[in-house]
Amino acid sequence: MTTLVREPATRAPAAAPAARLRKRAAGRFRGTPGRLRLATVALVVLGLATGVAGAVGVRQRADLVDGAVARSGELTVAAQRLYRALSDADATAASAFLTGGVEPVALRERYQADIADAAAALAIVSGGGAGDGRGANAVARIAAQLPVYTGLVETARVYNRQGVPVGGAYLREASGVMRERLLPAAQELYDAVSAELDEARDDAGAFPWFAVALGVLTIAALVVVQRYLTRRTNRVFNIGLVVATVAAVAVVLWLGVSALVIAGRLEASRDQGSEEVARLADARIAALQARADESLTLVARGNGQAFEDDYVRVMGELAGPEGSGGLLAPLDANGPTREALNAALAEARNWLSAHEQVRQLDNDGRYAEAVTASVGTEENSTASIANRLDEQLAGAIEHNSEMFRQEVRGAGNSLAGADIGVAVLAALLMIGAAVGIQRRLAEYR
Repeated sequence: MTTLVREPATRAPAAAPAARLRKRAAGRFRGTPGRLRLATVALVVLGLATGVAGAVGVRQRADLVDGAVARSGELTVAAQRLYRALSDADATAASAFLTGGVEPVALRERYQADIADAAAALAIVSGGGAGDGRGANAVARIAAQLPVYTGLVETARVYNRQGVPVGGAYLREASGVMRERLLPAAQELYDAVSAELDEARDDAGAFPWFAVALGVLTIAALVVVQRYLTRRTNRVFNIGLVVATVAAVAVVLWLGVSALVIAGRLEASRDQGSEEVARLADARIAALQARADESLTLVARGNGQAFEDDYVRVMGELAGPEGSGGLLAPLDANGPTREALNAALAEARNWLSAHEQVRQLDNDGRYAEAVTASVGTEENSTASIANRLDEQLAGAIEHNSEMFRQEVRGAGNSLAGADIGVAVLAALLMIGAAVGIQRRLAEYR
């Protein structure tokens, strides 16, 4: 009896699960329903990308406005304050020296306040980062040379109280430290933080091209899908897609208009704020240098021609040829600034006339009268005139600094809630697109 052994049937290899999934997925995207599913995915992805790019961009610009621009503006003000305090200290020390013996209490207190103000401004700038490496190097040089300067001034003061002529040499050496080391370093520091302010302002005011381009691409995709549905279904409008399109247009407009508003505000903060403050600060510092030159010319007692030449040069920059304008020219300044500059220019012309009288008295050998005409408290003394000029410029600087702060705050307010608004609109875009197409898909089941 023959036993038949049944051979096991050869099994056909099972289709790979991955291949089946790919085939099923490919089937889902065939025909009109498949194209509509693909369109849903594309619109949701575009809406998500637009929302993320827009919201993140808004948040970054808001941080730049609130942080970088505001911080850089504060550092710029501190650097100007430092330069001004150093210049005023030099001018005040020279004026105090001219009085001989024990200097007036007001001048002594002003000098001490200047040194304290310079130290405080230096601390603000160094604590704020002081721009790039160039700024940090300038901070280090000022910190090292300021004690040298104050030491020389104190030595000159001691000798002056004792009536020893060598005090004048110490004062001139101190002024040399100020002009050759401290003030150039302060100028370098100011240039560094000003460059940082300009860079931060440019970054904050940059147009969000990537997010807007994504938004425009999303709008174009929505239009294409709606045209496709119109041809397939003979229906003109799809409520969901119309809502999505309106949301996409709103996102693009919000991003574009807010960017233009911010750029305009930041540009105004430059034109009506920081640039005017910089020009006014230059004028104020020039006046202080001229004041120091005038006093040091008298301190030198016949050997101060170099200081007199510098006075003529600085006053030429400040008031222009024959008092015609220079740094004090109103140009296109705003109303309050124009008034302050006109008043300061009038004082500069008075100063030039009063200075001629001081020089005439000194050249005629009437030294004591020349000193009185220079540092006296009378209304027509050059000290009084210089103080009034300084007050006009100080008021204008404060006005334009406030304008800078207002414009920066306005730029920040323009972005308030924009990141949340863009995110909500992007979510509405995605939901509208998905719901609108899903309703058409339901008709194919």
